[in-house]
Amino acid sequence: MATVSTPLLKDELDIVIPTIRNLDFLEMWRPFFQPYHLIIVQDGDPSKTIKVPAGFDYELYNRNDINKILGPKANCISFKDSACRCFGYMVSKKKYIFTIDDDCFVAKDPSGKDINALEQHIKNLLSPSTPFFFNTLYDPYRDGADFVRGYPFSLREGVPTAVSHGLWLNIPDYDAPTQLVKPLERNTRYVDAVLTIPKGTLFPMCGMNLAFDRELIGPAMYFGLMGEGQPIGRYDDMWAGWCIKVICDHLGLGVKTGLPYIYHSKASNPFTNLRKEYKGIFWQEEIIPFFQSAVLPKECTTVQQCYRELAKQVKDKLSKLDPYFDKLADAMITWIEAWDELNPSQAKLPNGKAK
Repeated sequence: MATVSTPLLKDELDIVIPTIRNLDFLEMWRPFFQPYHLIIVQDGDPSKTIKVPAGFDYELYNRNDINKILGPKANCISFKDSACRCFGYMVSKKKYIFTIDDDCFVAKDPSGKDINALEQHIKNLLSPSTPFFFNTLYDPYRDGADFVRGYPFSLREGVPTAVSHGLWLNIPDYDAPTQLVKPLERNTRYVDAVLTIPKGTLFPMCGMNLAFDRELIGPAMYFGLMGEGQPIGRYDDMWAGWCIKVICDHLGLGVKTGLPYIYHSKASNPFTNLRKEYKGIFWQEEIIPFFQSAVLPKECTTVQQCYRELAKQVKDKLSKLDPYFDKLADAMITWIEAWDELNPSQAKLPNGKAK
């Protein structure tokens, strides 16, 4: 009799999806997603009904629910922006999170086989990272690979992986100026590789194909203040990425990028994107050096402590750029307070050892 294998981490992982529309795209993902619990965060008009295909186990939160659960602290959750997805991270009770956008479809590998993106993310998270010394044969823990000659034996144990950052076929994740000058460009290159991002190196994190260990790094996965009422958009995931990378480096945790791929089906309007991004395009030339030089004290041994310290440094050093950063720093503290209220058992557990 054939045995049916249980999906990896079936009871330990939530899939978080921000949306403003019916989730017909789930039909394509059904073979891979149906065994898992979904957390759907509805953006925009809370009176609109979002239809979810039958057979999925899910909970759905709209703005009214967010206001009811968080009360005055709900102002830290963005409105009319996909950054609202981080509310799903906060209310989840699982160890792992996978988040995906509703315009992301199942991609195919070079052989034409459907890619189970979730399974690859899980494999990335369950194997160590190597942030302290670069392995030229990519991820040494994958089948068919290993540590190359000259790799220190003392570092081959690796460190826990906190984040798995996936990529996209078809529509690349470009900023508005690049979209405008390359309107027809499509990514057709499938690179069969997973890399650990080295310690001390930042990266532009994209939230549309992302998984992470919620217990290791969840409190830092705040997607900032974006959307309605804010002077900037489309920097939500990148802000979170810069924060988590500084904290992962400090706590000795790993971040991987590469596989898996999803098929990004729809290009957003570059003129709309430019209106959202234009301040960020200027600001990032100072934001990135800020994160590159950020130092966290050794006394910070939890993600919460690290994040509070980072918020303090944002207020001290970035507020001169624009009053928005003063507001953002306050929202970072509000986020952590709300996280700890909903997740009291995680508030004081050390997440790693300060390096």
